[in-house]
Amino acid sequence: MDLLNELQQKIRELEASIKMLRRTGTAYAEAERDYKILLRQECLKLRNEGMAIGMIDKTCYGIPEVAAARFQRDVAETVYKANQEAINSTKLQLRLLEGQIQREWGQANG
Repeated sequence: MDLLNELQQKIRELEASIKMLRRTGTAYAEAERDYKILLRQECLKLRNEGMAIGMIDKTCYGIPEVAAARFQRDVAETVYKANQEAINSTKLQLRLLEGQIQREWGQANG
């Protein structure tokens, strides 16, 4: 009976992780959008100020606001990917539990 309880707990964990994945995925997409918009604005500003096009990218990445937006994007991406890995880990644990349950029930019935 403990294995069935553990299986049900893992299923609840998986459902919670899937819901969290939607939130973290949305946060990642928003951070990506914000970063790209800010990067574009700063690049255009530098171009309008007459900076050489070859220097704009290198300069923009060093602007504190752009660097902060890029950092936030990277953090959001890391959280999203970690959530995906948690889901994969829970799925594996579920498969292992299911196999163990099948073995135990098979022995009890055999």
